[in-house]
Amino acid sequence: MTGRPLALVVEDTPDQVALLRRYLDREGYEVFAAADAESAIAAFDDIDPALAVIDLILPGISGQECARRVQTRFPACFLVISSVLDAADYPPADAALPKPITGAAVHDIVERMPR
Repeated sequence: MTGRPLALVVEDTPDQVALLRRYLDREGYEVFAAADAESAIAAFDDIDPALAVIDLILPGISGQECARRVQTRFPACFLVISSVLDAADYPPADAALPKPITGAAVHDIVERMPR
């Protein structure tokens, strides 16, 4: 491990994962990416994310259910919901990251996180 805080990214689109990995790396995060909620949940014993970015539309277990499980397992984790859906339809979270994702939006979210 690098000593950098960990960001959990749950996203099934490889280009979105690459984009988030690049933006979060710039913000000082190590990134653990999972292509679906099941993979993210399977890794819970091995990770302790400070930040989680979860896509709502995932294969298998929904992004909403994944977000609930992240909140339950990691109550101090800053939860960010990402989706092409209208942000008004997002479940409760610490922040929303509507698509298309921009570096400025990721930076703004990181800046709002408690220190």
